[in-house]
Amino acid sequence: MNKLVDKKNLVPFIAITTLFALWGFANDITNPMVAAFQTLMELPAAKASLIQFAFYGGYATMAIPAALFIRRYSYKRGILLGLALYAIGAFLFIPAAARQSFTFFCFSLYILTFGLAFLETTANPFILSLGSKENATRRLNLAQAFNPMGSLAGMAVASLVVLPNLLSDKRDATGAVVFPMLSDAEKANIRLHDLAVIRNPYVALGIVVLILLVVIACIKVPAATGDSNKQNSVRQSLKNLWHNRVYREGVVAQAFYVAAQIMVWTFIIQYADNLGINKATAQNYNILAMCLFLIGRFVSTFLMKYMDGRKLLTIFGICAALCSLGAIFIVGKVGLYSLVCISLFMSLMFPTIYGTALEKVSLADTSLGAAFLVMAIVGGALMPPLQGMIIDCGSILGHPAVNVSYALPLLCFVIVTLYGLRSKKL
Repeated sequence: MNKLVDKKNLVPFIAITTLFALWGFANDITNPMVAAFQTLMELPAAKASLIQFAFYGGYATMAIPAALFIRRYSYKRGILLGLALYAIGAFLFIPAAARQSFTFFCFSLYILTFGLAFLETTANPFILSLGSKENATRRLNLAQAFNPMGSLAGMAVASLVVLPNLLSDKRDATGAVVFPMLSDAEKANIRLHDLAVIRNPYVALGIVVLILLVVIACIKVPAATGDSNKQNSVRQSLKNLWHNRVYREGVVAQAFYVAAQIMVWTFIIQYADNLGINKATAQNYNILAMCLFLIGRFVSTFLMKYMDGRKLLTIFGICAALCSLGAIFIVGKVGLYSLVCISLFMSLMFPTIYGTALEKVSLADTSLGAAFLVMAIVGGALMPPLQGMIIDCGSILGHPAVNVSYALPLLCFVIVTLYGLRSKKL
């Protein structure tokens, strides 16, 4: 059996795999900020979810330019530029907090995800190239397993450093949030304090990213497929990708998967809040979900030694859909646990869809093909605001609207399951 990673590629594999934790951290320290901004800026859920629109909109904007940059220069330069943009976006939180501007915070995240678009467009296909094609999807699952480690770190910071110190989330004896009932002067003081609490982890993150930039710059990264001069023209690559049905449908499936992932994680806090659980405690359910996600990544990587990834994708998609039904129809803690369990079955979806979609894409088209799969992350920008609009209804036909809103992830998992089934036949 071919080795998962060749010995000569082990050091660059480890170095690039560390990058997977970076966007996991950014994503999962940002998710609970939707609920925090909703209270602090007194916004409806739909508008507060524009945080996610800005975060994932950056991917949609920069994925194609990132691919074109990599085609012209190299994977390593793409990584370095991505880290630089990441740091700039993180440091923009300083003026955003000073101006107390929700729009400025959204803009900062937008720039930060320019960097993430470069990193994801670069790192995913680079990992696929570091060994045999037969093991490519499994190798990507292993590398992606380090993504939830970064996510857990982001959640821990949110849970232990940010959310408990937000004065705007203080509650009275009945469990109601006190902030909306305060005077304008009291709100202004609390807003100044809380925005500084939100700002500080991003600034620290920017410093860490700059250190990583220096480290990666000093590491010798081997040329990969994106560094080859033997590439098709952009027009020819687009034509080839369009006529590849497994790839084309993979991009669609990826968009719906990412939308489901973000909706499941972003609104766990609102789901728990509807049960009378405060934000800091509710974040613990997010952490539990991410632990299941991490376990699922390693378990699915192991299972792929014995089972085809597309078959596993189908099975996990069905299980995620069943858990979504539990989150919709069961009101109470059982429904909340059903929601948390979805993460176990989401674990293999992104890397498996990604690897399956690129399986029959020629090396000459890989960088641009990777860009559209990263661009598909825009699904995470488009659907959370729609879910927020449903949640703002309060109740629908006597059922909590936050429960009903999980019909959207259910639809997404049905589409992912269908891709798993179809990709075996195409």
